Amino acid sequence: MKRILLSGVALVLLPGAVLANCPNITVADMQGVSAGAYPNQLELSEFQSAASCEMNYSENPSIAALNSQIDGNGKLASVADRLPEEPLVIIPYASIGQYGGTFNALSNATEAGTSDFLSTRHQTMFRYSDDLQTVVPNVAKSWAWNDDFTQLTITLRKGHKWSDGSAFTSADVAFWYNNLMMDTNIIENAKDYTLAGGEPMVVTTPDAQTVVFDLAAPKPGLIETFSASFIQPFQPRAFLGQFHPDINAGADALAQAAGFESGYDVIRAYFGSSDWTDTPTMMFIKPNEVDNLPANTMPTLESHIIIAEDAEGRHMVANPYFHQVDTAGNQLPYINEQDERYVPDTEVRILKLINGEVTYKAQSVSLDNLPILLDNADAGNYSVDVNPGITMPVISFNVTSEDLAKREIFGDLRFRTAMSIAMNRDEINEVVYFGLGEPEQFTGITPLPEFIDAKWKSHETGFDQDRANALLDEIGLVDADGDGDRDLPNGDPFVLNIQFSTQAHSAQLMEIAAQNWVDVGVASVVKEVTSDEFRSAQSANQLDVTSWGQGGTLGVSMGSNQWYVPPFGTYFDTRTGMLWAEWVDSDGANGVEPPEYVKGMMVDINILQSSAPGSDGQIGAGQRLVEAMASNLLFLGTVKASEPVYRSNDLQNIVQFKTTSYDFYRTYPYNPSQWWLSE
Repeated sequence: MKRILLSGVALVLLPGAVLANCPNITVADMQGVSAGAYPNQLELSEFQSAASCEMNYSENPSIAALNSQIDGNGKLASVADRLPEEPLVIIPYASIGQYGGTFNALSNATEAGTSDFLSTRHQTMFRYSDDLQTVVPNVAKSWAWNDDFTQLTITLRKGHKWSDGSAFTSADVAFWYNNLMMDTNIIENAKDYTLAGGEPMVVTTPDAQTVVFDLAAPKPGLIETFSASFIQPFQPRAFLGQFHPDINAGADALAQAAGFESGYDVIRAYFGSSDWTDTPTMMFIKPNEVDNLPANTMPTLESHIIIAEDAEGRHMVANPYFHQVDTAGNQLPYINEQDERYVPDTEVRILKLINGEVTYKAQSVSLDNLPILLDNADAGNYSVDVNPGITMPVISFNVTSEDLAKREIFGDLRFRTAMSIAMNRDEINEVVYFGLGEPEQFTGITPLPEFIDAKWKSHETGFDQDRANALLDEIGLVDADGDGDRDLPNGDPFVLNIQFSTQAHSAQLMEIAAQNWVDVGVASVVKEVTSDEFRSAQSANQLDVTSWGQGGTLGVSMGSNQWYVPPFGTYFDTRTGMLWAEWVDSDGANGVEPPEYVKGMMVDINILQSSAPGSDGQIGAGQRLVEAMASNLLFLGTVKASEPVYRSNDLQNIVQFKTTSYDFYRTYPYNPSQWWLSE
């Protein structure tokens, strides 16, 4: 006999009895239904068993109209036929939502300040729950490792469909790996997360719902990659495969009929030529080329799909085949549409926020914006949460500068030490972060695990102008011409070319750091640029000084080597040692050979990634990596501070985040598919 509370009334079920409708439980009110294996979600069979009910499905009353706007989609079947055989049941935080409304998003540019919005519709195999500790199923129904982390088996949901209604199967995962990530015509160099022990994985598909990753070396961090990043390890084989020469012998002819030179060109137009999932959708930019192609954007598993895009922004509508339902059987998402506008000017973005024109924003909203946001919150009908961050702004010097005289200076640890202790981090904390932050050195892994000495967080962070001056004198940076500024040892003026983007951090931070350096005789020219300009100049090895938000959890380092292998970041991060990276990529044939401590980090990151969590191998490698990164000051840490999250008061079922962090993929742990708009 089972007892369930429904709206405060005790209902006793006899053994074998089943409710016609399932109880509409929420996280706030579980109505006596037992929690499942994972926080805030259950598999359908698990939910029906726990609640002794049989779920009936409902759909958004506007879904047919929304579907009609998706290029390439046909007439919709019933919602039960559109959902997987066992959809994922999401337990809403506070309430069963109402369908409708438009989520208004604000980004800096096409690929700048967009990831917090992308995360609201993002989907991958797994995700972290909101406790930021538990990895939970999502697109995948389950997974299993073998004993030594060399084989990962993933089970998908039977009947899961892409946004155009075509079947999503294990073949789409194998296609992503074998035909996109491992094809040098698309991805020139294999990403480190697609390798294990430096070798490609073997991806097999025993059946339509099973994918097996066989690894040449243990890599337990692969789960992290598939849980807490923008990477989506699946792509629509039926859609893109028709343009892939290895799958369709007529791929090039098909592409040429649409005005492209080859099938690869079509794939790059749809998929891009990197693993970043938020690039502009080329078919909207070239509408004349769409007529002979299947659709103007490829199918997705995300909660919303792009239906329009131009230089000003993008518009999305709800995915009619999305794989999640709430506890009342309503297909998610609740929100009908998403609209993203690009606003490169910081002051204009802030104006839109205080006017209440935005539904949610975290990225590119810095703590120095907090006073004006709080002052206008009531009038703008929004709230601002302040959450701890994981990353912090870091500053690096171009250790492989094309200017050989500067390269020698930047490569000298005494110079990097002088510049670190010349920075007044306490002033930065007070002025930029209202004293709410903590001055720290960059250690690579943040927060530091217990097995790593906390001393590295404060390494060479003390403000000491006298010692900084002495170190600069020692390496020959003296004022040779008496103009008050230090000159290079060869007598040429020494001026730092500093470019930065406010997507990464406050302008005040860089202005204070630059003034601190001027105070010890190092002339600095500071210029704010767009993130695209910054990334382009950095990648071309044109900058003296780079800066961005940087850092990641131990789990991130277990899945990605980017902080420890030149150039120590992706195109979207701050990087240094571009010519060291060229040397590594060419096996020493080109570029500049990196120093031994860098080679040591490259060895240790492989040990860390191939070691079982908590093992001696992982602990030893982690300790060595942090010591090498912090002691050599490749990246100067500044201040780790809390960060604001802006949210409209009309946005329901949103809870305060435990961290404002890219590392768990921003909103992803908080189930934005169950957010809804009250007006």
